[in-house]
Amino acid sequence: MTDPNIPPPERVVHQTTINTAPARKSGGGALAFIVGGLIVAVAVIGWFVYSGGQPPAAPQAPEVNLDINVPAPKLPEAPRLPDAPRPAEPPTVTAPAEG
Repeated sequence: MTDPNIPPPERVVHQTTINTAPARKSGGGALAFIVGGLIVAVAVIGWFVYSGGQPPAAPQAPEVNLDINVPAPKLPEAPRLPDAPRPAEPPTVTAPAEG
């Protein structure tokens, strides 16, 4: 229990101030998009000017005429299958003797 004759401890109040700068607006993304588009346009124009507008020809593949003969492996003879069984006779029922 606390002594009622002791004054309460001093309370210290801390205050924190946060200063935030206002958001900056910039056109950096739009400017980069425009500059990138101009670079692509210059590259396409340069390709048409220096290549005559024709795509480069694909290299000709050399003619290859191969004749490959490989002997097939010889397998051992398979055992002969047994003859198929004859069909069984259907069962017959004899008539009961009357009498």
